[in-house]
Amino acid sequence: MPTNEIRNRTAEATKYVGNTPFAEEDGSERAETIKRVQEPQHRPKVSIKGVNAWFGSKQALKNINLEIEENTATAFMGPSGCGKTTLIRCLNRMHEMTPGAKAKGQVILDGIDIYDKSIDPVIIKRRIGMVFQKPNPFPTMSIFDNVAAGLKLNGVKDKKLIREIVEESLDGAGLWGEVKNELDKPGMSLSGGQQQRLCIARALAMQPEILLMDEPTSALDPIASSKIEDLVHKLKEDLTIIIVTHNMQQAARVADRAAFMYLGELIEYGFTKQIFQNPEQELTEKFVSGKFG
Repeated sequence: MPTNEIRNRTAEATKYVGNTPFAEEDGSERAETIKRVQEPQHRPKVSIKGVNAWFGSKQALKNINLEIEENTATAFMGPSGCGKTTLIRCLNRMHEMTPGAKAKGQVILDGIDIYDKSIDPVIIKRRIGMVFQKPNPFPTMSIFDNVAAGLKLNGVKDKKLIREIVEESLDGAGLWGEVKNELDKPGMSLSGGQQQRLCIARALAMQPEILLMDEPTSALDPIASSKIEDLVHKLKEDLTIIIVTHNMQQAARVADRAAFMYLGELIEYGFTKQIFQNPEQELTEKFVSGKFG
């Protein structure tokens, strides 16, 4: 399948992290070490440990700590300016691309700290895709080329494989049935909701393990928003989803877990039902009950 082929290539490209050395161990010690390595670790997909972030001298995130399980949808919510977007930009190393911005702490992806000096940020961006607040199709490209762009940029030349992945990605984004006869049309010719799903398809084409979504429905009408929310439920069967939203009802509908942030701090994190029905922190209760935000 195209998905496995591209994922295998990505996995091959990430073999820059050393494996446990066995060469100096005797037989029994080596066997025990192999057993420990092969046994399931039951670790989270992402562990965020002591993450702080700044824009120049202004601190935007303050000692954020949380763990995100695989194949779940997690909502980051809170009022404007609380650090939600900054946090997800730290999760795929986009934050540091902003002039004057910096981040400290650890983001552990499958046991690997993505901020380790030996890690290539390009590889991280392949494993952790992102969909932005406003749809941003490449304006000069067709629908097909928008989805294929990342594959071609990363050296995939097999035209048959590219076509299969484009179709698979558009189908995964719930868009194939609407555009399959219009692939040569400009991506910008689509409606706003379709453009956002095109951007999701573009991200899916790179076979990410995690998909970050920064308020993906804020510019969309209710019907288009509903389609994106339905996609979140579908996509988490194969991906780990992290969605930023200021819409509490949306968080309640799509997320397995929810994190409430305020002024750069993580106030509370837990199962979505618990956050909304029985929050532990007074500030969380005020937010989910609509007393501010």
